[in-house]
Amino acid sequence: MRFLTSLVSLSLLASSAVAVIWDNEQIRPPTEKNTKYPVNLLTASDSKKEWDTYKPSTKEISWKGRWDDKFISWWTAPGFKFGFTGDKVAVTFGNYTNDGVLVAYRVGGLDWEFTNITTSATHLLVSSRPHAPSTSSPTTFELRVSNWGRGIQVAGIHLAKGSKLLPTKKHPKHIEFIGDSISSGQYASYGPMSSWPYLTAAGLGNVEYSITAYPGICVTDKDCWGNPRGQVFQWKQTQDGNWRQQELYGLKPQPWNFKKQQAADVVVINIGTNDANEHNNVTRSEFIAAYTKMITDIHAVWPRAQIVVMSLYFGFGQSGEGYVAGPGWPQEIPQIVKSFQRRGRGDYVHLFDTKGILQHNDIGPGTWHPTDTGHMKVASELRSYLKVKFGWEAEESGDMVHSGTYIYNDWCCY
Repeated sequence: MRFLTSLVSLSLLASSAVAVIWDNEQIRPPTEKNTKYPVNLLTASDSKKEWDTYKPSTKEISWKGRWDDKFISWWTAPGFKFGFTGDKVAVTFGNYTNDGVLVAYRVGGLDWEFTNITTSATHLLVSSRPHAPSTSSPTTFELRVSNWGRGIQVAGIHLAKGSKLLPTKKHPKHIEFIGDSISSGQYASYGPMSSWPYLTAAGLGNVEYSITAYPGICVTDKDCWGNPRGQVFQWKQTQDGNWRQQELYGLKPQPWNFKKQQAADVVVINIGTNDANEHNNVTRSEFIAAYTKMITDIHAVWPRAQIVVMSLYFGFGQSGEGYVAGPGWPQEIPQIVKSFQRRGRGDYVHLFDTKGILQHNDIGPGTWHPTDTGHMKVASELRSYLKVKFGWEAEESGDMVHSGTYIYNDWCCY
């Protein structure tokens, strides 16, 4: 039986605009800041008196995830990071920024803050550093796009006059995630910033991470829920195939230059849910062939990377007085992993069995995607797996990872 065939799709595309955040059908009080600056610092005639401006191509800026040559963001949770001195940071966003897109940003290891970005505008994201020993002490600034379907274009970085833009030290390890809506954080509170791939990597600390995931996509190279190509093709492209790509580049995305990013040490794949939906008409042989080719392609790009293939226990249905899992491709995915081992080259392909990690109440009703708690459970189990399998210790020291979870009980006696 195919996974969730009675449903329209686990990864059916919803509106990608971020307006409000819902908690169990109740609107969460807004926490987003209004950071829009009164003028565009790239065009304001007197901006040079108070600001030093840097082009996006400045070498001190470290780009995370996938960006094209116009500095437009793609895929899930792309971002950038740099070091700086001083007490002010502003960013001017270009014409290709989707108006209202939500971004997360922070200074050093302080908590993530969120703001909605205006197209072709400057946003003042850091206006003071009250916790710094002095404004001349160096720190870091990081920004991530907290949306999977919309993006930003960076047109300029601005620091207070006389401040310094500094490079940041890259982490020694890199983990890449490849997937669909389950990996991109669809229906999670803060989208990608609440997703299990982000929580896994950020919880580990001291690792670079990239999330090449987009809702609705199949691994098989065919149109699935509006995605014109499958991950077997799209993973090798700069753009993610969505409506933004189709408006700017049509059906001819730019091939991704893998030399732009640090080579992956571990690649985690969670895909196949959309292939398993009968609506997309993917046969067993097509799925196995596409998945096998994608693993082969990944190994060709990163021959030293360990590849972790996840089983698909992310859906449940009621059966009498209990609930049962509806896994996707339960025989085929282990078979794919074993096929590499039979060829004598399976020492780099591993199966991470997700059975038993989630229960039915870890899936949002009506969304068929993990809740925030579900994402946290998967991330916790995956970090444990990476520790046992590859010796990856968690090195995060206490900085915020997941936003919006400061919920507690201070009443002892009921």
